Amino acid sequence: MEADLPEEELDEEEQLLRRHRKEKKELQAKIQGMKNAVPKNDKKRRKQLTEDVAKLEADMEEKHREELEQLKLTSKESKIDSVAVNISNLVLENHAPRISKAQKRREKKAALEKEREERIAEAEIENLSGARHIESEKLALILAARQLEIKQIESDGHCMYRAIEDQLKEHECPLSVAALRNQTAEYMQSHMDDFLPFLTNSSTGDVYTPEEFGKYCADIVNTAAWGGQLELRALSHILQTPIEIIQAESPPIVVGEEYTKKPLVLVYMRHAYGLGEHYNSVTGLVNTATENCS
Repeated sequence: MEADLPEEELDEEEQLLRRHRKEKKELQAKIQGMKNAVPKNDKKRRKQLTEDVAKLEADMEEKHREELEQLKLTSKESKIDSVAVNISNLVLENHAPRISKAQKRREKKAALEKEREERIAEAEIENLSGARHIESEKLALILAARQLEIKQIESDGHCMYRAIEDQLKEHECPLSVAALRNQTAEYMQSHMDDFLPFLTNSSTGDVYTPEEFGKYCADIVNTAAWGGQLELRALSHILQTPIEIIQAESPPIVVGEEYTKKPLVLVYMRHAYGLGEHYNSVTGLVNTATENCS
């Protein structure tokens, strides 16, 4: 069986890809264990978990990328001739390949782009029957009925604020992510009694102290802390505008129903990325038939 073959009898690329697959599976198992260890309603620990998981995945991706690049560079050298292969292998064991900085940048860019395309293709295959695909199909139907479609927002910890920022542009009321975070923190600080009862210490289960609440608000401004229901409530008051959140499995949620302006519309996705929850914006669905007749 292939699994019993010595590593030296296997193709180098297959050895590397096999090890990468094994390491990814081990990391996913580790991440799942980490997720299971944190209660779903423990918002603070889940935020920290998200940061830890993101770092673990990023570190592994960078490691695998570098290893794949090194293998490709070695393979290029091996095509010169059999003598050069032997010499190159000896040199590469102890020294980095001697190439110009410009060439190194070009090769690295090409390798990264190829790997990105391969990852996208693999992810699409895996998601054809997965939770992400099912959720996306349901959301597409819900939005199409309202002549809307998803507008993708970057997944970087600021997605909720970026989605609000995008919606405000549509309403000709531009505000940056930084401004939205600052105003959210200021509003929550000045209305502490409205928000404090909904925040608890993950270790003790007690409601946040004023000091802990102050730290929570500072994190809104100074970190990429994810925004959620409390921050949306604050933003609806700041903007005096309803905010509607569309979901695949539940009816839409409207925050700030007391206001009469046209709502800002966000899409909440539970399975958008490996880390889970994500907010997107929406845009008007292009009517192809109308465009063709115009």
